[in-house]
Amino acid sequence: MGLDAYVNTFGAVCKAKYGERLRKLTIDAKFTCPNRDGTLGRGGCTFCNVASFSHQTTESLSITEQLTQGKMRYRAAKPNQKADKFIAYFQAYTSTYDEYQVLMAKYDEAVMDGEIVGLCVGTRPDCVPDNVLDLLVAYQQKGIDVWLELGLQTANDQTLHRINRGHDFACYCDTVTRARSRGLKVCTHLILGLPGETHADYMATLNAVLAQGVDGLKLHPLHVVEGSSMAKAWRSGRLPLLTIEDYAASVGELIRHTPKEVIFHRVTAYAKKPMLLAPDWCGYRWNGLVAIVDNLARLGGQGEALAAPLPCAL
Repeated sequence: MGLDAYVNTFGAVCKAKYGERLRKLTIDAKFTCPNRDGTLGRGGCTFCNVASFSHQTTESLSITEQLTQGKMRYRAAKPNQKADKFIAYFQAYTSTYDEYQVLMAKYDEAVMDGEIVGLCVGTRPDCVPDNVLDLLVAYQQKGIDVWLELGLQTANDQTLHRINRGHDFACYCDTVTRARSRGLKVCTHLILGLPGETHADYMATLNAVLAQGVDGLKLHPLHVVEGSSMAKAWRSGRLPLLTIEDYAASVGELIRHTPKEVIFHRVTAYAKKPMLLAPDWCGYRWNGLVAIVDNLARLGGQGEALAAPLPCAL
């Protein structure tokens, strides 16, 4: 059995609502980041090189052209699967970090496509002013399925400082409160394996995020990519990384301690070589997923450990 048998997945939720799994079409709208342009700092978070998760062919393409190419790629790869509904995913860098009118023009261009039924906007917790939240609400009121994706990574303020994140957990809490009070769905990104963190930290972060309220989660293993600050630490032997077995065991426990109504958008991630430096298992799309499903099959699925107390909070 696959992940859907044990987890409330985004794919299954979309299929139930729309009759098909929705493909997220990633968009690079040429945003930057306050942690790169000098507003907060330069160089970005220590783990970051956006090229590891965005296409390298978008340099001169409009948003409309990127969506068209994304649909063509998906249909060519999956010719036997129904595909007439898609989600526009503003993924690269900080996709709420610009002037209001610029943001509205870019989002408008995406949702004008008649096959776009959803809008996912990835951003930082410290770059979501009220007027941007209200703009996203306006799309939702027009029938677009809107998700605000917040890159938290960890609720541990010491770790956030260590990885040069530029915000604290309180900032995340404020943004989540303002977004969910408007009826916007929030998906929170968490990274397992950050320097200095252990399984107890991952569980404490989950506890803190669930206590604040959340609609969706994305889990990622820390992987080292070329061009990141962490690449130097890894090359010098100062950065231990999770094995696939340890990652699957921790993800399994996080899932078992997550209420069944929370939607998992992703439980692992991969990057392609030569951009990926380590660990090697993150270079393969299915390895992590297979290990996680095996753990869930043996020990139980989403929500099944909630009768047991969570480890102490941060």
